[in-house]
Amino acid sequence: MISKLVSAMNESATIKMAQLARDLRAGGREVISLTLGEPDFDTPTHIREAAKRALDEGYTRYTPVPGLVELREAIVRKFKRDNDLDFNTDQIVVSNGAKQSIANVCLSLLDEGDEVLLFAPYWVSYFEIVKMAGGVPVPVVAGVEQDFKVTPEQVEAAINPRTKLVIFSSPCNPSGSVYSQAELEAIAAVLAPHPRIFILSDEIYEYINFTPRHASIGTVESVKDRVITVNGFAKGFAMTGWRLGYMGAPAFIAKACSKLQGQFTSGANAFSQKAAVTALNSDQGPTRKMRDEYLQRRNLVVSLLRKIPGFKVNVPEGAFYVFTDISYYFGKTDGQRTIRNSR
Repeated sequence: MISKLVSAMNESATIKMAQLARDLRAGGREVISLTLGEPDFDTPTHIREAAKRALDEGYTRYTPVPGLVELREAIVRKFKRDNDLDFNTDQIVVSNGAKQSIANVCLSLLDEGDEVLLFAPYWVSYFEIVKMAGGVPVPVVAGVEQDFKVTPEQVEAAINPRTKLVIFSSPCNPSGSVYSQAELEAIAAVLAPHPRIFILSDEIYEYINFTPRHASIGTVESVKDRVITVNGFAKGFAMTGWRLGYMGAPAFIAKACSKLQGQFTSGANAFSQKAAVTALNSDQGPTRKMRDEYLQRRNLVVSLLRKIPGFKVNVPEGAFYVFTDISYYFGKTDGQRTIRNSR
């Protein structure tokens, strides 16, 4: 018999649809897959070359659970340089993708019945990861009219004595919305009087940000000691298949996550970590070039979608998504069936 835990889980919708697209292609069908959030660029050459050198240099063995010291030092410098966040290497944990970092945090912090506020729309895996950790997901929903960004008033209304964690991404998957420094400070002001509540800021799309400067809620003095900042290499560096993410957190949370990871997967693979050092320490020209291409694509897609009657589209300020409100069509019929939802 399958466990109750797994039986209660929903399969990842994006992974399910991606596999369907692969199966259709294998059967000879021409398919455009808009499923997985994956760059269509190759990993920049200098990063690939660094991985090859690492293999030749013998980086094929087990690594420390929280990551190679060299990489954790590079991450500490990156956090300070790009985000004005202060960490030491004991506060950094490198994982097999940012998804594992998020799972580590939820499994390390949540007890049965703890509530987790999810700023919606949200990445599909947040909901299931929270449930697996025994938590109760509580969506806080923002519509297209408010640029898919929740307000401080909405956050305050959702808080109760069971609230333990807040999770959001900026730039957001799937809306592309980006929270400004002022907006993050306003949300932090609501959370500051609640010392029991931790904040997980998923910043994996940081380098695909079309605003002048990326903002991190971990810079807000009133809550910085309760913020876990998650990031990784998949999106900005086009390294999805390398499976490498990381987090910066209060030392006791980092220690707990490392302890947990040690029993699940141990350390991330060695040569990917060496390549990641090069990614962080090198000039970010290739990353900026990819971002500029995404910006051109965004402009084109938004302009075309806005020509479709009934479609409501915001202008994403980051990531590579456009999240279209098609509720205009709900209840309408094509003569054979009635449209009830986006599925």
